[in-house]
Amino acid sequence: MTNFRLLSIGTLLCLAASQVPSATHPTLTKGDVDKMFTTLSNWGRWGKDDQLGAINLITPEKRKAAAKLVKEGVAVSLAHNVIKERSDDSPAFEQKMISGFKDNSNGAMDVYSVQYHGFNQTHLDALCHVFYNGKLFNDVSPREITEQGAGKLSVINIKNGIFTRAVLMDIPRLLGTRYLAGAKAIYTEDLEAWEKKAGVKVGSGDVILIYTGRWARRAAEGQWKIMQGSAGLHVSVMPWLKQRDIAILGSDLSADVLPSGVEGVALPVHAISIASMGTPILDNLDLEAVSEACASRKRWEFLLTASPLAVDGGTGSPINPEAIF
Repeated sequence: MTNFRLLSIGTLLCLAASQVPSATHPTLTKGDVDKMFTTLSNWGRWGKDDQLGAINLITPEKRKAAAKLVKEGVAVSLAHNVIKERSDDSPAFEQKMISGFKDNSNGAMDVYSVQYHGFNQTHLDALCHVFYNGKLFNDVSPREITEQGAGKLSVINIKNGIFTRAVLMDIPRLLGTRYLAGAKAIYTEDLEAWEKKAGVKVGSGDVILIYTGRWARRAAEGQWKIMQGSAGLHVSVMPWLKQRDIAILGSDLSADVLPSGVEGVALPVHAISIASMGTPILDNLDLEAVSEACASRKRWEFLLTASPLAVDGGTGSPINPEAIF
């Protein structure tokens, strides 16, 4: 595997005020990603028939410890309001009113239709959503996916919900900017510099939330081609995430820097997280309000709760996670 360059804490602090030049990092290949897919694998860790993956790390003890983080009872949603127009290369959320808007009926009813995978709607990726080199997590065959849904690893396995500690990593605040511009890659040294600045360390069973300022950028710059220039994690951070034993990875876009920088692999962070490590992903979160809530408290950890729709065979779910302070 390609060796990753290690920087001193002093160098990290110097770099924290500006974007780290890509020349200081190695260029990874698909071969490197293939090696990480094997070396970082959680296949078999919780048994050959396991379908929870890293959710297993959210133990009863972890939930009880997370509950103790609640001091004020203040809730902050991490979901972006649904987008009802096609944008950011993604389909729109559709709402159709079917009663209550043109007569004196006894109530109003509507129908929702949403293709939630993509870059618009806040959603959870289940472990059946991504396969890499012909395999799903825990060596499950993609043949388990049929027109009727996923026979294994579907979102139904997370029906009991998510209740654990979350750590917000506010990279724009680290770099002294409102949002990350262009295809800014986030590296391991950025994550460690943020831990030092925030005084919090990511641990086993945590949800790690990567804030890039995506929605602030959209407000300032308008829409852009997401796949052609979006900030996010460089795949070289994956050994660090595995070492920290996170349960869930979340971000305000797709977690991956786009383009990925790895020829032939569009979303390597997604591939390794979901199909190798068994770590579900929360996409398109809105972290603007929780960033301000954390900053005002000088506190970057909180209880996170979320429950997906209980769809047997579903590849994920629209979702509304909440931070509880």
